[in-house]
Amino acid sequence: MFVTRIGARRGGNDRIMMRRKLTPMNMRWAAILFAGLLVFAAGCASTPEATEDSGGGGTDSEFSDGSNQPIPDSSMQDTNVSNRSLSIAPVYFDLDQSKIRSEFGSILSAAATALVDSDATIVIAGHCDERGSADYNVALGERRAGSVRNYLYNLGVPMAQMTIVSYGEAQPAVNGTGETAWQLNRRAEFQIR
Repeated sequence: MFVTRIGARRGGNDRIMMRRKLTPMNMRWAAILFAGLLVFAAGCASTPEATEDSGGGGTDSEFSDGSNQPIPDSSMQDTNVSNRSLSIAPVYFDLDQSKIRSEFGSILSAAATALVDSDATIVIAGHCDERGSADYNVALGERRAGSVRNYLYNLGVPMAQMTIVSYGEAQPAVNGTGETAWQLNRRAEFQIR
């Protein structure tokens, strides 16, 4: 950098030129800072591998698309909904999603019919797997429970009959790590009152 001052007198010179050089010490600090930045960026870019279960789960994170995940079989679920003993099977969600999957439409339709015909109230509890922060999982569980409540409301169930709660990752259906456990923990469950 060159700076020229006109009219300043210093030792008889009319012009003073100042030059700032990059010294070897400054170059070292710049190299160290650059190397630190690269290490930080590399650490942020890598993700730890998920523990594989016997099903060969792979390396999914909370924010991967999860397209290679096996889906819990809804045909094996209890779909018994009646006025005498009202029970509703859990609704499962894809990774980092709160959208109702089409295969659970029949379960929710039967639940809506039974709820409209009864005076029962339900608590819809949203749950998540263990991945993600606690705050994020509570918010995701709330979105999942809200999504189910809105689906039932659109089928005619009054809002007064439904409340939602989110447990995040606090109440897993299955303890353990791996895709099989994670799938069963991403759910909305129903408590009939």
